[in-house]
Amino acid sequence: MSELSMRTSAFTHGESIPEKYTCEGDDVSPELTVADVPDDAAALAVVVDDPDAPAGTFTHWLLWNLPADTVEIPEGVPRRETVPDLGDAKQGENDFGDVGYRGPCPPEGDGPHEYRFTLYSLDERLDADAGALRPEVQDELDAKTLDSDQFTGTFARV
Repeated sequence: MSELSMRTSAFTHGESIPEKYTCEGDDVSPELTVADVPDDAAALAVVVDDPDAPAGTFTHWLLWNLPADTVEIPEGVPRRETVPDLGDAKQGENDFGDVGYRGPCPPEGDGPHEYRFTLYSLDERLDADAGALRPEVQDELDAKTLDSDQFTGTFARV
């Protein structure tokens, strides 16, 4: 088992997500650092979701087919279906109905929600088309994942 890891300098695992990365702020994706990708990985993927959403798990970001040698995903990845600066990685549609990252935005007064940032190393690139929805991307992730790592942050709106 590898020690695949992903972290952010924006906040500590399990701590509150700064407003900048939420619907209360600039709503930009945080910088992510990737380490110890398995040698046999063909690509990487990132999923951000909220398992505490009232209607069930809410997807905030789908990003896949990042080059396996990616070590940093910069802050503020553009909301485009294909990201040339990240090796033409693809982004899917989040549950807001937009492509790309949309930050935490739980219902006001709902208390803190936990947000999961998950990195996947893949044995082959995903075939999902850019703009795909979570079920299609998840089916491929389930079939092609070598390893994964996850950290969490919390956010609440009063």
